[in-house]
Amino acid sequence: MATVTFEKATRIYPGSTVPAVNELDLHIEDGEFLVFVGPSGCGKTTSLRMLAGLEDIDNGDVFIGGREVTYVAPKDRDIAMVFQNYALYPHMTVAENMGFALKIAGVSKEESAKRVKEAAEILDLTDYLLRKPKQLSGGQRQRVAMGRAIVRNPQVFLMDEPLSNLDAKLRVQTRTEIAALQRRLGVTTVYVTHDQTEAMTMGDRVAVMKDGFLQQVDTPQNLYNRPGNAFVAGFIGSPAMNLVDVRVSDGRAQLGNTSVALRNEVLAELASEGTDTVTLGMRPESLTLNDGGLELDLHLVELLGADAYAYGNVMDANGKPQQLTIRTDGEHAPSRGARIQLHVNEGAVHAFSTITGNRLG
Repeated sequence: MATVTFEKATRIYPGSTVPAVNELDLHIEDGEFLVFVGPSGCGKTTSLRMLAGLEDIDNGDVFIGGREVTYVAPKDRDIAMVFQNYALYPHMTVAENMGFALKIAGVSKEESAKRVKEAAEILDLTDYLLRKPKQLSGGQRQRVAMGRAIVRNPQVFLMDEPLSNLDAKLRVQTRTEIAALQRRLGVTTVYVTHDQTEAMTMGDRVAVMKDGFLQQVDTPQNLYNRPGNAFVAGFIGSPAMNLVDVRVSDGRAQLGNTSVALRNEVLAELASEGTDTVTLGMRPESLTLNDGGLELDLHLVELLGADAYAYGNVMDANGKPQQLTIRTDGEHAPSRGARIQLHVNEGAVHAFSTITGNRLG
C-alpha cells in the first residue's frame, strides 16, 4: 500500500499544442479509493496511464509511496491495472490467467497456487478455476481480471472503466463488489469512469476533470452540496443541477416572475466583478410545488414510480428559454401542459460567476 502524488504532471500528445492533462496536482492517501470522473476527452484516462507509466510525462512528476516514478518502467512501479476489456488469455483457464503474472515474475508454483486460491475465495471464483474465459459471464470475467490484479499484492490498483462492458443491472452489482473488496483489502485504488453515479457511490473522494484541468477534488457529499464551479455543479448529480443566468437587482436575483435573495458575500463578489448577472444553481429537489411562487408551464413529465421529473422553461438574463427540472412525488405529479407554481428554497440556491464560472460566497 502507498500514497500517490501528481506534482504539476502534464501530458501533451505529439502533434497537439493543447495538453491532454495540464499541471495536475493531486495527492491520494494510503488506502484511499480515488475516482477520476469527467466527460470524454477530459484527461482522466491519460492521468491514469501517466501513473501506470503507459504515457510519457512532458512536465512535472509522479510519486508512488514517496518514490519518484516519473521515468520508471511500468513493470517496476508495483501497480496492477484492470482494463475495460478484461484482457484475459482465451486459451488459459481462470487459474492460469490469474497466476500468469506471478509465473512471469518467477514466483514458485506453490506460492502462486496459494495466492490464486486465496484470491478466488475472495472473489467467489473457486468453482470456476478450471474454466476458460469463454465459459464465463461478463461479470465473472471482470472478477477474474480483478483476481489477476489481487494476486500480485501491488501497492496501487489502477482501474480504467472496468464496468463499461457490463449491462446496467450487473454494473450496479459489480460496482458494489469492487467498492467492498477495496475496503477489505485496503489497497490504494485509482479508478476512472465517465459515469458520475458510479463515481459518487464508489469513491472516498472524487476528482472531477474537464479539458485536462482538475476542477475539484472532494468527498462525494461535498461535491454535491458545495460544488466549486458551475461545471462541477452541472456534472455532479442526477438529474443535473439547474443552472440559469439571471439579472441581479436590489440584492435579489430575478428568476422568472419571482426573485431570490442573495447573500451579502455573493453581492460583494458580484460588485468586485462589475457585473449585474449571476448564474443561479438549483437542485431539482430544491424546487417544490407551492401556491404562489415561480410560475412554470410544463412541457414534459417523467413518471419513475416513487419519483417524477417535471420539465418547464424559464427565461434567462438574455431572454432565452432555459429548462428547469423539478423532482417531485410520483403519486402526486402534475400533468404535462399544466401551469404550476414553485417555491424556491433560497437556502439551497448556489451562486456562480457568469464570468469565471467559479462559486460565489
